[in-house]
Amino acid sequence: MPTVAASVDLVVHLGIDASGRRGVNEVVAVPGRVEDDVIETEALFVRRGGALERVGGVPPRREAYERAGIDVLALLAGDR
Repeated sequence: MPTVAASVDLVVHLGIDASGRRGVNEVVAVPGRVEDDVIETEALFVRRGGALERVGGVPPRREAYERAGIDVLALLAGDR
Protein backbone atom coordinates (compact mmCIF):
# COMPACT_ATOMS: atom_id res chain seq x y z
CA MET A 1 0.00 0.00 0.00
CA PRO A 2 2.76 2.55 0.62
CA THR A 3 3.69 2.30 -3.07
CA VAL A 4 0.13 3.10 -4.13
CA ALA A 5 -0.13 5.96 -1.64
CA ALA A 6 3.14 7.43 -2.90
CA SER A 7 1.99 7.17 -6.55
CA VAL A 8 -1.30 9.07 -6.29
CA ASP A 9 -1.63 12.80 -5.59
CA LEU A 10 -5.38 13.36 -5.95
CA VAL A 11 -8.52 11.23 -5.98
CA VAL A 12 -11.70 12.55 -7.58
CA HIS A 13 -14.80 10.77 -6.25
CA LEU A 14 -17.70 10.81 -8.72
CA GLY A 15 -21.30 9.94 -8.03
CA ILE A 16 -24.61 9.74 -9.85
CA ASP A 17 -27.50 11.88 -8.63
CA ALA A 18 -31.20 10.96 -8.59
CA SER A 19 -31.66 12.18 -12.17
CA GLY A 20 -28.80 9.99 -13.41
CA ARG A 21 -26.29 12.81 -13.88
CA ARG A 22 -22.69 12.13 -12.93
CA GLY A 23 -20.84 14.73 -10.90
CA VAL A 24 -17.88 15.27 -8.60
CA ASN A 25 -18.74 14.52 -4.96
CA GLU A 26 -15.31 15.00 -3.43
CA VAL A 27 -11.66 15.69 -4.26
CA VAL A 28 -9.06 14.46 -1.78
CA ALA A 29 -5.28 14.76 -1.59
CA VAL A 30 -3.19 11.67 -0.86
CA PRO A 31 -0.15 12.78 1.15
CA GLY A 32 1.44 9.32 0.88
CA ARG A 33 1.25 8.32 4.53
CA VAL A 34 -0.04 4.87 5.47
CA GLU A 35 -0.84 3.79 9.02
CA ASP A 36 -2.18 0.32 9.90
CA ASP A 37 -2.80 -0.33 6.18
CA VAL A 38 -5.01 2.77 5.91
CA ILE A 39 -4.00 5.37 3.34
CA GLU A 40 -4.33 8.88 4.77
CA THR A 41 -6.33 11.41 2.74
CA GLU A 42 -7.08 15.10 3.14
CA ALA A 43 -10.23 16.67 1.69
CA LEU A 44 -9.75 19.56 -0.72
CA PHE A 45 -13.33 19.87 -2.00
CA VAL A 46 -16.62 18.29 -0.83
CA ARG A 47 -20.16 18.55 -2.15
CA ARG A 48 -22.50 20.35 0.25
CA GLY A 49 -26.07 21.21 -0.63
CA GLY A 50 -25.51 20.62 -4.32
CA ALA A 51 -22.33 22.73 -4.60
CA LEU A 52 -18.70 21.66 -4.55
CA GLU A 53 -16.95 23.66 -1.82
CA ARG A 54 -13.29 24.17 -1.01
CA VAL A 55 -12.64 22.86 2.51
CA GLY A 56 -8.89 23.19 2.86
CA GLY A 57 -5.98 20.90 2.34
CA VAL A 58 -3.25 21.13 -0.26
CA PRO A 59 -2.08 18.47 -2.70
CA PRO A 60 1.21 16.81 -1.77
CA ARG A 61 4.37 17.25 -3.82
CA ARG A 62 3.53 20.81 -4.89
CA GLU A 63 7.03 21.13 -6.33
CA ALA A 64 6.09 18.74 -9.16
CA TYR A 65 3.21 21.03 -10.14
CA GLU A 66 5.48 24.07 -9.88
CA ARG A 67 8.04 22.46 -12.22
CA ALA A 68 5.20 22.10 -14.73
CA GLY A 69 4.36 25.80 -14.33
CA ILE A 70 1.23 25.27 -12.22
CA ASP A 71 0.71 27.44 -9.14
CA VAL A 72 -1.43 25.11 -7.03
CA LEU A 73 -2.07 27.61 -4.25
CA ALA A 74 -3.28 30.25 -6.72
CA LEU A 75 -5.58 27.73 -8.41
CA LEU A 76 -7.04 26.60 -5.10
CA ALA A 77 -7.58 30.24 -4.07
CA GLY A 78 -9.31 30.97 -7.38
CA ASP A 79 -6.55 33.38 -8.47
CA ARG A 80 -5.89 31.74 -11.82
